[in-house]
This record gives sequence, C-alpha cells and structure tokens, in this order.
Amino acid sequence: MVSEHIETFLLVFELFFEAIGTVIIIYGGLKATVQIFLHEVFKRTYNLEKIRKELTNKILFGLEFYIVVAILGTLRDPSREELLLLSSIVLIRTVLGYFLSKEMKEYRFGE
Repeated sequence: MVSEHIETFLLVFELFFEAIGTVIIIYGGLKATVQIFLHEVFKRTYNLEKIRKELTNKILFGLEFYIVVAILGTLRDPSREELLLLSSIVLIRTVLGYFLSKEMKEYRFGE
C-alpha cells in the first residue's frame, strides 16, 4: 500500500517535470522565432548570435528536466529497460551539451 503511494507520488512528479521541461523548450523556440521574425520583417535590431545563445540555453535547461524525469522513472520501475533509457538520455544530454557549449564559445570568439 505504501509503495503504491510512493509510485503515484513519483509518477506525478515525473509528469510535472516533463511538462516544465517541455514548456521551457517551447518557450525558447517561440521566443527565438518571434525575435527572428521581428528582425527579418520589421528590421528590428536583434543580435542573431544572442538569440541563438538564448535558445541553446533554453534547450539545455529543458533537457535537464528530462534527466530528472528519467531518474524518477527509473526509481519507480528499476528495470533493465529503464536503466538503459536513463543512460541513453544522460548520454544524449551530455553530447548535446558539449557541442552546444562548444558552439557558444566559438560565437564568443567571433564577437
């Protein structure tokens, strides 16, 4: 009975953190899209590298929440499949983080 409550508790937080990560990534994408649109159509002065950097930061931050979701899923159901999923997500996040931060450093040197 207690384990059912814990499982439900973990599931609720999985859904909560998944929603937060998704909202952060969507917000970053929409914000970047609007800024690029304003830059292109109305010739507003936006620094495209800054827009790209902000979008990259939002993507990385959203992915951090997906790692939390994977960890909670593994705690709830510590099967081999869940451990492989968690490992895959962490690996993908690490590789993405490395290349995105490398790209951001290249933009700093280009300024």
